Amino acid sequence: MIERNLMTQLLAWKNDSRRKPLILRGVRQCGKTCLLREFGKRYFSNVAYFNFERNEQLPLVFDKDMNPARILMELSLLNRSKIEPQTTLIIFDEIQASPKALNSLKYFCEEKPEYALVAAGSLLGITLSAQVGFPVGKVNFLELYPCSFDEYLGAADPQLADYAKSLNEAAPLPEAVIPEYETHLRRYLVMGGMPEVLSTFLETQNILSAEKVQDEIIHSYELDFSKHAPTPDIAKLFLLWKSIPLQLARENAKFLYGEVKPGARAKDLEDALRWLQEAGLINKINRIEKPDIPLAAYEDRKSFKLYFSDTGLLRRLAGVEAQTILLNHDIFNEFRGRIAENFVLQELTAHGKRNIHYWTSGNTAEVDFIMQHGSSVIPVEVKSGTNVRARSLKIYREKYAPPFALRFSMQNLKLDDGLYNIPLYLLPYYENWIPKG
Repeated sequence: MIERNLMTQLLAWKNDSRRKPLILRGVRQCGKTCLLREFGKRYFSNVAYFNFERNEQLPLVFDKDMNPARILMELSLLNRSKIEPQTTLIIFDEIQASPKALNSLKYFCEEKPEYALVAAGSLLGITLSAQVGFPVGKVNFLELYPCSFDEYLGAADPQLADYAKSLNEAAPLPEAVIPEYETHLRRYLVMGGMPEVLSTFLETQNILSAEKVQDEIIHSYELDFSKHAPTPDIAKLFLLWKSIPLQLARENAKFLYGEVKPGARAKDLEDALRWLQEAGLINKINRIEKPDIPLAAYEDRKSFKLYFSDTGLLRRLAGVEAQTILLNHDIFNEFRGRIAENFVLQELTAHGKRNIHYWTSGNTAEVDFIMQHGSSVIPVEVKSGTNVRARSLKIYREKYAPPFALRFSMQNLKLDDGLYNIPLYLLPYYENWIPKG
């Protein structure tokens, strides 16, 4: 089983005397249901699970009124067991299928705060339901992402994961352990972080079986286009979705509307782009003109890049063969390092970094990512191999003098004159070595 990092935050929510009903959001198939069931199994005497997509009678419970006492009584009948405060975890799964159930969380907060209630739903579905009525200020939020590399490593090789966690200084790793970390990194880049994909591989040790699950997930996302998107946007969504790997393959990965459809402009595709963002399927990062706080104040909103929320799905959609990554020493040569960039962005996001940008200086320099660390702005360079000459990063550091810089590559761990070189396979642990924010 893959242990999810978010379990710690769920437990903190359970123990919070001021907790409100919790909404757990996330892209479809990122493991929300499994995580909540396991959470209930570990920390509660009983779990009352309700799925609003599978039980057509369930939304009817919320049609009469918003009286939590009545709702709890009827849910107990449906559950065939009594729902107790504190000791029962109530799970409302796929809550986006019932806007009234979503709205009822307000009344549970106000009238029955002693009950532990968690609602799970897709990012897109909850966004759409919120247009009908949303319990503003009456709920807590957590967001679940695809499994991060450290979550995968903890399941695949707990000893390697524990060793990485124990490293307390930016000093080189023993050469003997590096190939093992690199092997797991390659496998993760092939599979990505979707829990079912990873579980399939861990159980079968068969890449082809894992790829079959990837294809099924991609197909289910594309079915969502037709099911949930406004009719005028469906064709645009497919064009945009297919175009992202092609745009990342260009030397300059800046998103160009004209590459999606000849002659297309922002106004033609902005609704489709927003839809993919709200569904959690893509990550959008804007260029900044000046690396200063707040970063959003210096955005160039017309210049941005698009990445996928899951590196494995990007790899699959881009048509990069698994063997290219698993066996080729220069693992990213086929795709210009974009898989490495996608991986870094996915990891940083999964570990709580927000408001990530990139920086360019005309046509002379580009830094892959810029992010806030405490009260500082930190440049992040991504190198896909061991050749780490970074002219752009040098230009940036000379111009803005950041307190330190990060470079994720395939070189060993080291600190060199304020530049932390961190192997890609140790990315989840990088905050162990850098200055506190």
